[in-house]
Amino acid sequence: MTVINILNKSKHQLPEYSTMFSAGMDLRANLGNAVEISPLQRVSIPTGLFIELPQNFEAQVRPRSGLAIKHGITVLNAPGTIDADYRGEIAVILINLSEKNYTINDGDRIAQMIISKYESIVWQLVEKLNITDRGDGGFGHTGV
Repeated sequence: MTVINILNKSKHQLPEYSTMFSAGMDLRANLGNAVEISPLQRVSIPTGLFIELPQNFEAQVRPRSGLAIKHGITVLNAPGTIDADYRGEIAVILINLSEKNYTINDGDRIAQMIISKYESIVWQLVEKLNITDRGDGGFGHTGV
C-alpha cells in the first residue's frame, strides 16, 4: 500500500474508499455558499484538499455515475489529471448537461478520485512499425 501526504483545509472528512473493492474515493465540495449550475454552465468547485503524490503517480478526477445519470452533472475534463508535482488545491470542473439548474451544496460528493501509478517513456524514432492484424483500422472498424 502506498502512503500519500494530504493536507485537508476543508471541514470534511478525507476521501475514502466506500467499499473494499472501490477504485475511486469521493471528493466533496468545500463551499461557503451553495453553487447553482445552470444548463451548459461550467464551474470550478474547490475541495479544500492538497496532495503530494510520489514520482510516477497521478490522481485522476472522474465523474460520479449517479450525478451523471440522475442529474446530467459531469466532470468536464474527465478524467482530470493531477500531476505529482502539483501542490495547489484540488478543484473539480463540473458541467451541467441537463435542462434544469442543479445546486451543489457544501459537503456534496461531486466527483471521484483514483490514484494510479504510471511509467515514463522515451520515444524511439523508427522508419516503420510492426504489422498487426488490425493495422490502421480505427473507429468502428469491427462493425456494430
